[in-house]
Amino acid sequence: MKVYQQITLLPKDTNGYGTVFGGVIMSYIDLAAAACCRDHFRNPKFVTLVVRELTFREPVYVGDLLTLSGEIKGTGRTSVTVHIKAEARRRDAREQVHVTDAEMVFVAVDEHDRKSPLVPWEADACG
Repeated sequence: MKVYQQITLLPKDTNGYGTVFGGVIMSYIDLAAAACCRDHFRNPKFVTLVVRELTFREPVYVGDLLTLSGEIKGTGRTSVTVHIKAEARRRDAREQVHVTDAEMVFVAVDEHDRKSPLVPWEADACG
């Protein structure tokens, strides 16, 4: 899995219990998954179609460094299924804690927001 985003979570991201809102984590997952799509396909725009699964395994706290990694799990003519794994490095520890998993489907769209066939990058473009 390739890392698509790293974020340090701040007090503004938390609820009254000192843990990060699930919606904040979801928004970062959405951004990382879209970046994964753009990394593999030349299409200029992808939109979220479905969040198939989103599992919060452990809490995320203020000061944690959240790392989001992703990989393509499947493709259709216009759609891409992406798996995102989120891990948190606690601010006072070196351990990485697996905190969240998500599986999402994105659709490639053109400048008029109509479905568009996927256009892969050349084989060596992404390493």
